[in-house]
Amino acid sequence: MMPTAQVPSTPLLPISPRPVAVIDIGATSIRMAIAEIHEDGEFRTLDTLVQPVDFGREVFAVRRLSRASIERAATILKQYQRVLREYGITSNENVRVVATSAVREAFNRLAFTDRIYIVTGLTIEAIDEAEVSRITYMGIAPQLRNDPELADGRSIVAEVGGGNTEVLVIRSGNVLHSQSYRLGSLRLLQSVNQAKVLPSRQRGFLENHIRRTLDNIVDDVKPDPTNRIVAFGGDIRFAAHRILEDWDGVSLAPLDTERLAEFTNEVLKLDVDAIVKRFGASFIEAETLGPALLAYTMLAQSFSQSSVFVCDTNLRDGLLHDIAVGGSWTAEFRNQIVRSALGLGRRFDFDESHARNVADLSRKLFDQLGREHRLDYRQEVLLHVAALLHEIGLMINVRSNHKHALYVIRNSEIFGLSKSELLQVGLVARYHRRANPQPSHEGYASLDREERVTVAKLAAILRLAIALDDTRSGRIREIECTREAKQLVIKVPGVDDVSLEHVALRQNAGLFRDVFGIPVLLRAGR
Repeated sequence: MMPTAQVPSTPLLPISPRPVAVIDIGATSIRMAIAEIHEDGEFRTLDTLVQPVDFGREVFAVRRLSRASIERAATILKQYQRVLREYGITSNENVRVVATSAVREAFNRLAFTDRIYIVTGLTIEAIDEAEVSRITYMGIAPQLRNDPELADGRSIVAEVGGGNTEVLVIRSGNVLHSQSYRLGSLRLLQSVNQAKVLPSRQRGFLENHIRRTLDNIVDDVKPDPTNRIVAFGGDIRFAAHRILEDWDGVSLAPLDTERLAEFTNEVLKLDVDAIVKRFGASFIEAETLGPALLAYTMLAQSFSQSSVFVCDTNLRDGLLHDIAVGGSWTAEFRNQIVRSALGLGRRFDFDESHARNVADLSRKLFDQLGREHRLDYRQEVLLHVAALLHEIGLMINVRSNHKHALYVIRNSEIFGLSKSELLQVGLVARYHRRANPQPSHEGYASLDREERVTVAKLAAILRLAIALDDTRSGRIREIECTREAKQLVIKVPGVDDVSLEHVALRQNAGLFRDVFGIPVLLRAGR
């Protein structure tokens, strides 16, 4: 018998890292980070570039970007594209470009983004405060987890930008609070210039402005003995590099508040030209350095912190983390959204037991009806949040509580949800009862077709879940959905009498029939 020939196995070649880039268009600079994403989801930064711009000064004063600024941005981005080609990044699909407060607040932001697209082919996302918070969390969370002193404490993560101050409060990886405050170094500078404050009184003027916002931050965050401040942003890094001679610029560095205050005093005594000459800053950096450092110093003092932890993480790190996970919402991030929604519900004294039951039933209906709705994981999260908060308007008025639910949700902040997503959640909650979606309804007409269809589908599912917990007893926990003879049959295992839920379902199933084209039958388990 002939021996069987052994075919040599071909070793699997490792997948080459994927080169990507992220660009952040801010109030005072356009920054780019180039990185390679590895198969395990980790990334390594290869290069960073920065070019100063003066967008914030224009927009915060006249709410418009000048033609010169638009063309400067186009020129910078064309230069960046030449660098990207050197790293083998030739497709715009591997480049994400975001813009924050300056571009977002410009009346002519569409003209800006269209002009950039025409010149470079790049699509700019003008991200809102909620998206900034989400990306910031993705960038900062790994560093907090890896630091023994901060992993289990209560970290007040703050960045004083040109237009806004972003604040996240994180304990043991959980987001307790997220808020964007209209306190920025360029806004402060603009206030000084508009008021024509004498140089000798400028510091007192700045302190008064900063203190007003800090009072709101302290009210929102509350003092806690475990509080630690983690500061990030270009200005605080600038200060840390000059105060801490041995800082490696990567690890979290404790910076003594008194030393920060001394450095801030030194900067505030100098004019812009002297700051440029003495510290090697750009002209735009020199203008905003003093107000920003004063805000960081007063923040630390407001929470009686003897030191602040300076972090090298920035928005671009969060963007790279987001690309590394494919832009998907991880289970951890989903939990952060749900936790924030529960916090909002508790502030309005909602029926948490009923809300949780309805949310759980909504999820099970969503999972089992995937072939019908064809929605994704993000839409399931929006449904879950709407289910938790569908009765949040009861505290305001029983009669029109569904309309008040929309108002409350739309005008609140739920960590991780953008303004557009909050509107969709609010509308799903609004349609948990009474009228079906109509073009004349507030907010609904502003949605595009895909969003309108999503809202209608989610509201239809929510109404079924509410009917299944009509007794508010939580006795229906498990369901089984099947298609039988052109109808949806919901079977309830372990429950013999569903007469009350059957009545509620008959009242609530109309929207589902209209949206999905099939009637619904409820069947007791046997």
